[in-house]
Amino acid sequence: MTPPQKTLFPPEKICMDWRQKRRPGAGLFNLGSTCYLNVVLQCLTYTPPLANYLLSRQHSQLCHQQGFCMMCIMEDHVRKVLYSSATAIRPRAVIRHLKFIGEFKPDIPGDAYEFLRCTLNAMHRACLSGSSDLDVSSQETTIIHQIFGGFLRSRVTCLSCKTVFDFFKVFLDVLLKIKGASSLTTALEDFVKPKQMDGKKFFKCSKCKKKVAASKMVTVHHAPRVLTVCLGRADHGSSRKLSQVVEYPEYLDLRPYMSDPAGEPVLFSLYAVVVHNGHTCLGGHFFCYTKASNGQWYKMNDVFVDSCGIHTVLGQQAYLLFYARCSHSQVEEMASSSSFHSFLSQGEASSQAGSAGAQGLPGRVGVTNSQRNSARERQRSRSPQWGNERRRSSMNTTNHNNSAGRRRKRTSPPDHDNTDSDATASEPSKRSFQPPPEQRAAHEQPLLTGRDSRADPHSRAASSADGL
Repeated sequence: MTPPQKTLFPPEKICMDWRQKRRPGAGLFNLGSTCYLNVVLQCLTYTPPLANYLLSRQHSQLCHQQGFCMMCIMEDHVRKVLYSSATAIRPRAVIRHLKFIGEFKPDIPGDAYEFLRCTLNAMHRACLSGSSDLDVSSQETTIIHQIFGGFLRSRVTCLSCKTVFDFFKVFLDVLLKIKGASSLTTALEDFVKPKQMDGKKFFKCSKCKKKVAASKMVTVHHAPRVLTVCLGRADHGSSRKLSQVVEYPEYLDLRPYMSDPAGEPVLFSLYAVVVHNGHTCLGGHFFCYTKASNGQWYKMNDVFVDSCGIHTVLGQQAYLLFYARCSHSQVEEMASSSSFHSFLSQGEASSQAGSAGAQGLPGRVGVTNSQRNSARERQRSRSPQWGNERRRSSMNTTNHNNSAGRRRKRTSPPDHDNTDSDATASEPSKRSFQPPPEQRAAHEQPLLTGRDSRADPHSRAASSADGL
């Protein structure tokens, strides 16, 4: 973890809160078999620190790159989605440059996780354009790494001489095995659990001067500002999809899974979920849920954008989860909401039963007494109108849970063939999600492995936290 010689984007300039609050943006037309692409674009559009930066046009104003630039494309796309008066737009610029992002084609189904990794990698490369002779650490200070990047520590202990070796690796996302896991927290617990390195995975100890059995423990050493988690739903060795329920919280404390688990809570708030609907990994349909700048959740299924409540969001068969790190002010604001107090009471009950706060209840939120008291003082100091009505509309989304959901109707223009859309969310696709055998084999690999087989294996920007 060598300090960078140059910082390309100062982290203090990153704004985690929306600079402007507005209605939800447009939906996206499915231009063949592009639902995997649509969900990733929507989740990135509603990533507050990234959207703030793209809307400022800081990159395009200084960009001198000729031809393809993923950052410039994303700038234009985000502005069109959020500012357009149309109910749905076509992401034609992204489709037109798919070959520069990865080996994707609009008429062949793709994997949302793979497209996410390739897109972030392409955006990272665009940020490095024009910067030469940078050391590796400096290359990891782009706006993309400042938002999505973190560090993993892999601690290897030689079982012969007990010598401890630490290795560090940059990650932009975390790939979790979910077989046998009932929740995100249990999958994270398994991720950081020490594992034996033996057989083909013998470790060469520099002290013993030979290959020895060892144990390895991977932990999050430096938390990212935006945590992206992939729940690996592909069963290795077959095309069978792991469809079991994996519960995930609205608020997540990452501290129990870090190298120093005894520090202050590191709190994250859920803001986007990608769902894969289908019985196998060879076909199906992707849609997503995103939290807009107005604090309301919306289901985004290609051209359709429907309002929904948090309970609906938390009840999905999730594939990708997006969490944004909470600032101290956000924690204080959340602590004043009734849903958050109910959430905290579960952790306090566990603590009284003999656990140690958030450490005794992995994945639950722990808030310090000073933060809780500050929030209560702020709540008492506000007028009834400001303290109740606004907070109820912006923070406590559970009051929407019993509604049927308000739909912003998306109508296709006369020249649009509705048969080009993937299947609806209620059932698997009945159309071209079963490509020819050679195409199906190419599509099968990323879903089966959960890895980005198209990203440059030598690129640190394409790193995923699926092991070291």
